[in-house]
Amino acid sequence: MSGPSPAPSGETMPGDAGPGWRRVFADDFTVTVPTGTFPAAVATRWTAYPDGWTDTSGNGTYMPSSVLSQHDGVLDYFVHTEHGVHMVSAPLPIVPGAPGPEGGLVAGRYTVRFRSDVLPGYKTAWLLWPDSERWPTDGEIDFPEARLDGADTTTAFMHRQGGSGQDAYDSGIVEAGTGWHTATIEWIPGSCRFTLDGRVLGTSTAQVPDTPMHLVLQTETYTSGPPPSDAVAGHVLVDWVTVDVPAS
Repeated sequence: MSGPSPAPSGETMPGDAGPGWRRVFADDFTVTVPTGTFPAAVATRWTAYPDGWTDTSGNGTYMPSSVLSQHDGVLDYFVHTEHGVHMVSAPLPIVPGAPGPEGGLVAGRYTVRFRSDVLPGYKTAWLLWPDSERWPTDGEIDFPEARLDGADTTTAFMHRQGGSGQDAYDSGIVEAGTGWHTATIEWIPGSCRFTLDGRVLGTSTAQVPDTPMHLVLQTETYTSGPPPSDAVAGHVLVDWVTVDVPAS
């Protein structure tokens, strides 16, 4: 893998995984990919929920062809509405050698450097989703999650395996309109720790998912409340993404 490049966010992507970890995926988006060509132009590294799928609320439509691009060292979601269609996207990194049937790992450290405009009616719900597609049986890990209204704070959720509830950790930090942030999920057998901007928000140790899970950087419409206004438009930017696995 190539070394880190200058960071638009002011924080350079770490060049290696550090002690106890091994890097298996990294992207700091140095390749320009015009709107309409993602993910085809980077098909060995990324996929995405395809055009026309509805999002969780049913009010948004995944449209990577109209939303996603890479330029100036960032992955850019242009969240907007065309002809009454609220366009969102959910890209997924392709991790080489991942053992799960949908490209998931059974342990990993996932770090994303990101920022968002204020986009009422939309939210981030970036998550580790079970390859089994059995929810809530096999759990779910969500972080960062927040409504992008300029008031909601970034929260982490660890949905327990077996479907018996969740652990929630609120950062107290408003997500949209507050500049760049770095979010990390550190998921190993029996433990899941969440860190935002270098501060540990919480660690779950009970009923932590242990089946293969894959990362989905899902930006969608609110899961409760009315659809977004057609006038709302703006950007969610990702400077870099890394995925590491335990070295042993």
